[in-house]
Amino acid sequence: MTTTGPRIITVANQKGGVGKTTTAINLATALAAIGERVLIVDLDPQGNASTGLGIERRDRTVSSYDVLTGQLDLEAAAMPTAVPGLSIVPSTLDLLGIEMEIASAPDRVLRLRNAIHASDQYSYVLIDCPPSLNLLTLNSMAAADSVLVPLQCEFFALEGLSQLLETVEQVRGSINPNLSIQGIVLTMFDGRNNLANQVVQDVRAYMGDKVYETVIPRNVRVSEAPSYGKPAILYDLKCSGSQAYLQLASEVIRRERQLRAA
Repeated sequence: MTTTGPRIITVANQKGGVGKTTTAINLATALAAIGERVLIVDLDPQGNASTGLGIERRDRTVSSYDVLTGQLDLEAAAMPTAVPGLSIVPSTLDLLGIEMEIASAPDRVLRLRNAIHASDQYSYVLIDCPPSLNLLTLNSMAAADSVLVPLQCEFFALEGLSQLLETVEQVRGSINPNLSIQGIVLTMFDGRNNLANQVVQDVRAYMGDKVYETVIPRNVRVSEAPSYGKPAILYDLKCSGSQAYLQLASEVIRRERQLRAA
């Protein structure tokens, strides 16, 4: 069945430090660069996606907290970024108290889905989750069509992946039966490291074609970019990390078209 409305992708991993926010920012930038209307929803109280797109904390007068508590709709909470076609609903530390704020509401896990479905302004919505399983993550998975999983090329990668896949299955069984794994992207890859090469082989053997062909290399320019409030693709388009994210965007678009047509 062909779907209409925005494609909603949640970028999630219960482990921190795997390149989740970097992936969300640069994938969103690449999609906007080819003419898509893209929104990032920053659901991480740390607000790294907001910072990485140049939204200073003092300027975050509206946030995803306001959306989840029903004070603002999605458009009212969205802020433009320096990337044409890319907006963001920023994050503030208010999100730390969201569970207590809406815990008793019967629609507590559906707040974000309802807000996104009420909007027709975007072709892609990317949700940057906190590195944990909590009400924020459940809201993101309840809203999403698919989950994109950044996976660092390290020893415990498969262990963390198993936990995340269990969570996706639980959400699919209880909240969102249409949720799927969009793909797994291997990040912070160092080809000189035998362990990193072994992790790539193991993950591909375990997950098959769910793993993107594109592998994101460990790259200094990608690491530097957030401190300048820019996606790596704007900070240094020619660096290996930026080129990899552009290739990843092509893969994501191809998979999304297949999902739409299915």
